[in-house]
Amino acid sequence: MKLIVGLGNPGTEYSRTRHNIGFDIIDKFSEEYGFSQFKDKFQGLISEKTIDGEKVLLLKPQTYMNLSGNSIIQVANFYKIDVKNDLIVVYDDMDLELGRLRVKQNGSSGGHNGIKSIISCVGERFLRVKCGIGKAQDKSENINFVLGRFKKEEEKTVEEMKDKVILLLTDIVKNKKIEEIMQKYNKK
Repeated sequence: MKLIVGLGNPGTEYSRTRHNIGFDIIDKFSEEYGFSQFKDKFQGLISEKTIDGEKVLLLKPQTYMNLSGNSIIQVANFYKIDVKNDLIVVYDDMDLELGRLRVKQNGSSGGHNGIKSIISCVGERFLRVKCGIGKAQDKSENINFVLGRFKKEEEKTVEEMKDKVILLLTDIVKNKKIEEIMQKYNKK
């Protein structure tokens, strides 16, 4: 069983912002594979489907970014998820150029509050899919930048990145080796 989590903030004011790229990708993956309707459980929105014999859970925590771990730990405990091998978290990363992906197996939060929350609940050992959203010109604008929407001229790159993540998640569900996945998707 795989638990694929997209990070974001609930509410229409955050919809389609840079910080909510995780939610957007989960929605796209759900549509692509015809998942069941999302249900409000475990402080999140959850859906499930079996793909090629593998049960897959999709989760969008509704706790706000800083408390994402609270929702994830509830789902992981209820379904007895092997966090080290079967938890995949998709989220925004300002340190990656727009459209670039980075798959990582463990490590620190890198300053991302959602990841910080998850680490405090389940530890550092889980698979991360970092989605490059670019950087603000001025560091003092970081909050407005991540909570802002993509510019019109960035939309094609964002859609291409989402499509790549769908392929990446499909590879994970089909149990491709993590080393192969990292080699395939971490290149520039």
